[in-house]
Order: sequence, then structure tokens, then C-alpha cells
Amino acid sequence: MTAGAERILVIGEALIDIVDRGGRQARHVGGSPLNVAFGLARLGLATTFATAFGTDEGGSAIVRHLAEAGVAIVRTADAGRPTSTALARIGADGSASYEFDLTWAFSTPPATAGFDVVHVGSIGALRAPGADGVRELVAGLPEQVLVTFDPNIRAALMPPREETRARVEAYAARAAVVKLSDEDAAWLYPDDAQAAPERLLAAGARLVVMTRGAEGSVLHTGDLRVEVPVRPTVAVDTIGAGDAYMSGLIAAIVRRVGIDDARAGRFTRAQLAEIGAVAAASAALTVGRAGAMPPTAAELDRALDRALAADPTPAAEQGSVVPLR
Repeated sequence: MTAGAERILVIGEALIDIVDRGGRQARHVGGSPLNVAFGLARLGLATTFATAFGTDEGGSAIVRHLAEAGVAIVRTADAGRPTSTALARIGADGSASYEFDLTWAFSTPPATAGFDVVHVGSIGALRAPGADGVRELVAGLPEQVLVTFDPNIRAALMPPREETRARVEAYAARAAVVKLSDEDAAWLYPDDAQAAPERLLAAGARLVVMTRGAEGSVLHTGDLRVEVPVRPTVAVDTIGAGDAYMSGLIAAIVRRVGIDDARAGRFTRAQLAEIGAVAAASAALTVGRAGAMPPTAAELDRALDRALAADPTPAAEQGSVVPLR
């Protein structure tokens, strides 16, 4: 994958993940939108991250981490508050449960001129008071900007279910691409989680992707439904897996579909299979190592090369494995 002229703005929370494995703790930079921004930059896309964090040790770690990938930072609030934290307890199967100490402020919205893609999600898009400003910014974006959205539900930090669902559907009315997990869908639509993609498409989204853990993902448009399997891997932990899927998905859409076609919902079945498989490969590489470290462009292309060598069936038939170079 080579860098192009596309510019991406990611908006949302930054925090420090305190990862507890059987009582032994390690600290990593985290936050779903931060992980997406970091992943996009590692995949060669010019990325700016609009966020809030303090001037404490955690804030310094965030700055260093983003600088490693070349992510530009824009602050959405003054730095007087402590940097937020999330305690992640890792189970024997690699799954994570979370406890948060978090605030989200959005008193200084970023300038959006010149950006081709704007990604929002998670606490930054849904937790007041900052989320109100994010939603207003998204609603006012020029039509030609591709908006992507991942609710990444953290139930303990969300408004009541009905209010959160209304916010999610309001974002879907402007976002061409929505990604959510089956757990997100079950929380948002407890009476019929499988209908979540149709609900979000009806709200206005052009592409809705539901990830289902070990069962792979399903990509939905108004007239297509494409299932994509997971990539085989040995899971070290699942922190950042969904975010790596999201960054891989956005990168693949930009490179293999194009912003205008994605915004208009013009996807072929082969394109859906391909971008889903690229996203799945990005997630698989991430869960295979600790600390929400998404792949570089070279690592992702090598993984896609290996998959193509193992099964050379054309992407139009089984989808998926064409490198993004």
C-alpha cells in the first residue's frame, strides 16, 4: 500500500489502557478512535487525530505513541484534566473486560477543511457533553466528505439505551460506512440484533459491517450481503481487534473502492469481499500480539500475499486477498 493524497480526520477519545493479566499490569496507549487513527497512519494514510488528554505522564505517552506512526494531533479541549484510563482485565481466552475513569471534552472542534474522510466513534461520538459537539460537526460536513462510524458500545459509559440508539441512527444518517460488532448490535437492538444492519441501512448508511468474533464478519449494502471469514491466528489478546478491522476497512475502501463510490454506496460483491478480507487480515495480525498494535502496510500486504498464495481463487469468486499496493 502506498500513500495517496487522501487526508483522514479521526475524532474521539484517547486514554491509557491498564492491562491486567492475572494481577500483572502493563500500560498501553488506547481508546478506540486513537487506535483507528494509529492504524490508518501505519497503513500509509495521512491521518490527523482530534482528541483531548492531559499533560501528565499518560498524555506524554499518547503523544509519543501517535508520533511513531506520524499521526498529527489536534486538541479538542485544554489539557488541564488528567488523561483518561481504562482498566482491561484479560481472561484466559484473551477476551477483555473494562473499567473506565474517563472524561470526554469537545470545546474546541477541529477545522475540517481539506479532509476527505472523517471517522468518529465510541465514547467520543456518544458520551455527552463532548458527543453533542461531534454530532453537530458531522452533520455540518460537506457532502463530498466520506464519513465512517463505529459505535463501539461501552455500556457503562453510554446514555440510556433508547437515547444511544437514537444517536447511533443519527450518525448512520450521515455516515456512508458503519461498522459494529454483534455485541454492539445485541445491546442496541436487544429484541432483534440480527436486524441491526437493516435498521442502520434504513437510517441512511450505505455499507454496514457487522463483526462476529470467531465467526467472521458480514458486509451489508441495500442489495448485497457478503460473509467474510476470520483469518487464522493465535490470539494473544483482543484489545484493539475491532479498531484494527476498522482501520483496515477504511484503508481498503479508500484504495480499492474510492471515496466517491463509497459515499454513493456503489460497491460490487467482489469489492465487498475484498475490503472485508483486508479488514479481517488487519484484525488477525493485531490480536496475534499484545497491546493493540495494528499492522504496517508492509505487514498487511505480506499477509495478503500469503493468503493469495494459499488460495489463488480470484477475488471476484471468493473475495478478498488482493494486496493493497
